[in-house]
Amino acid sequence: MEKSVDQAAFRGALSRFASGVTVVSTAHDGVDHAMTASAFTSVSLIPPLVLVCTNRGSRFHDAVRQSQRWGVSMLSEHGREASAWFAHRGRPLATQFDQIPHHRSPGGLALLDDALAWLECETEAEHDGGDHLILVGRVLWADYHDEADNPLLYYRSHYGSIVRQPESEKTVYRSGR
Repeated sequence: MEKSVDQAAFRGALSRFASGVTVVSTAHDGVDHAMTASAFTSVSLIPPLVLVCTNRGSRFHDAVRQSQRWGVSMLSEHGREASAWFAHRGRPLATQFDQIPHHRSPGGLALLDDALAWLECETEAEHDGGDHLILVGRVLWADYHDEADNPLLYYRSHYGSIVRQPESEKTVYRSGR
């Protein structure tokens, strides 16, 4: 007999995992679609693969499954407003990018200017993820801002920014701590 996990405890536990914030975009039938996602990660360097999780009930989900191509904008701390906007359900599709500074990927996908880095991906695999679908994408193109270096973070339903420590994983490992 499977014991049910307390949903409040599950959500509370997951909210204690800080993550970066992305806006994932696609285009279907000439219409741009986008969503804010913190459920994004790298999968492989060779071949270059990443994954993102999409809510099965969202407009974005249907559009990205049809298009099979998607862009990722890894937001800087200046991307808070864009992150909140693209997380808001029911915004008008036709004008959703009108007030958001953006440019286009080589494949024509909308990418946010207030980002540290950008990717263009093609869906390589789809996996069941309960109420979400896990999309694994092959990276077709990548670029980044060399000067920008302050990521937008998400923790316990709040935005944050990074506080750098003098040590990195390499210096801590070498010093034996």
